[in-house]
Amino acid sequence: MVSSIPLAIVPAGEDDSAKRHQIMDGARRVFMDLGFDGASMNEIARAAGVSKGTLYVYFADKHSLFGAIVEKACLEQGKVSFNLDPARDAETTLRGFGRAYMDIVCRPDGGSTIRTVMAIAERMPEVGRRFYDRVIAHSNQRLAAYLGARVAAKELAIDNCELAAMQFMLMCQATLFQPYIFQAKPVPTPEQIAAVVDSATGLFLAGYRAKA
Repeated sequence: MVSSIPLAIVPAGEDDSAKRHQIMDGARRVFMDLGFDGASMNEIARAAGVSKGTLYVYFADKHSLFGAIVEKACLEQGKVSFNLDPARDAETTLRGFGRAYMDIVCRPDGGSTIRTVMAIAERMPEVGRRFYDRVIAHSNQRLAAYLGARVAAKELAIDNCELAAMQFMLMCQATLFQPYIFQAKPVPTPEQIAAVVDSATGLFLAGYRAKA
């Protein structure tokens, strides 16, 4: 049976890595065009420019293939550099973080991955959990740690930094993320992101700036 084929049975190396990326890039295009349910291993092999036999050498099925795509998205997210220097003032840092965060969640190639994760999370909860933990929760924890440093510096007065961090992240999404992810509006422009993030920063500081 196909499901008994190991995820990767060739030695790791540059050629192997290149072939895996080639397959994943082709699969991503198919998932974008046809959705998870509509995608087939035949279509993926054709889009990737490989034989179906080669495809199964690297991936047992489209579930494991999509899981690998999500894993790659998680790793790319982990490489994003937010300037969360604990000595940096809150207003400057929040504006910069908010814009960088929205660039990530509303990037053109990221929307299809998020939509597909949302669509299959009920059937594949491990994929949904992994994406949430390594993309959304990870960003929240990094921001919460920064907020904690600014509380210690007496710039901010926050009892629950993880809650406050999530509040800020969600305020940055207002009027932008949901219309984009449900394809009601196109990718927001940098100017639109800046306007929403600036508003979110003002509201956040009005509620959490330490009183003199």
